[in-house]
Formats: sequence, structure tokens, C-alpha cells
Amino acid sequence: MTLLYRLAVACGVTVLLGSGAQAEDWQLAKDEGGVKVWLSEVPGSKYKAYRGVTTVEAGIDRVRALQEDVSGACAWIYECESQKLLKHEGDKAWTYSRFKTPWPVTPRDSVLLVTTQQQADGSIKRTLQGQPSYLPEEKGYQRVARVEGFWQMTPKGAGRTEVTYQVHTDPGGSVPSWLSNKFVVDAPFNTLKALKERAARP
Repeated sequence: MTLLYRLAVACGVTVLLGSGAQAEDWQLAKDEGGVKVWLSEVPGSKYKAYRGVTTVEAGIDRVRALQEDVSGACAWIYECESQKLLKHEGDKAWTYSRFKTPWPVTPRDSVLLVTTQQQADGSIKRTLQGQPSYLPEEKGYQRVARVEGFWQMTPKGAGRTEVTYQVHTDPGGSVPSWLSNKFVVDAPFNTLKALKERAARP
């Protein structure tokens, strides 16, 4: 585990390995329409981590452009209400997002630090790290307490890109167990399904 963790850090990945979620812990939860979702328990957290994987019929530049269009990306991110870029500095970007939740759960908002790295094999990793205190809390929204994860985009030739979306989050406040259990499957599945459809458009 120690070696695996050091290798992950060396690759610039803020992943769940640091929280103890090892690869062998992942269990397939959904496989439909070319999108697969795995879940993993995270020691010390009552919320599961999720990992979604799909292959989109578009080149990596197209997928990256969709990712980096911060406000436009809200159209395909699950339950996204609005999203905006707060700051951009080199390979780092700070974003603010608002998310819809079913009544009576308080809507969530989050601030993320997104670090983009181009890798030697042509793949792109976008590390996600929650920054809950970056902005004052907004009235009517519960700030997401913790986010750790990444987007990985890997070219597969012939204008195709494999996309991995892996996250562990603590939504903060009170969330019913039925909703949190549903979210960890629906969020990666619906986000990747919508991204897949959007990327394939002419």
C-alpha cells in the first residue's frame, strides 16, 4: 500500500488511496449503456466513493474543451444548477458550483480547486480538491464539506477517449441514507452518460 500511495502521489493524483480506499475494495454497482460505475467504502466516512468509466466517441481535445467550459459543463454534470469560474492561474482553476437536491434536503454548493496535468502518454488528469472555506457560505445552501477525486482522459485512437470520473465527497449537513446511496451511483452514471452524448455531437 505504501508503494502504491507513493506512486499515486508521484503521478500528481490526489486520489482515494490517501483515504485508504484500495483498488480491491471497488465493487461494480452499475453497467449500462457503455458506462460502468464502481463503489468503495472509505474508512472513517459514512459516504462511499464512486468511480465511473466510459469511452466517448470524440478526441481528447474535444473532451477537454467540454471539461474546461466551466459554465457550459453544468449542462451535463448531474444535478448541476449553476457553475462558474472563480479564478484561473496556470494549471489551476477554482470553480463554484450549485447543486439541486430533492425536498426537503438543503441544496448544496461547493468550491473546487481543479489542477490539470498533461501526461507523457497524451492523457490528461484533472485533480479535484474541495476548498470549502475559499468563499463565505451562501444563504440557502449547505457547503459541501469535502471533495477528493479526479477526471482522467486517456486517448484510445481513432477519435475515441476513455474517461474516468472518481470522487469521494462529504456533502456536509444532514443527508438521508437513501439519498446518499442513490447519489453515488446516479452522479457518475448520469454525468458520464450526458458527457458521452454531448461529446459525440457534431
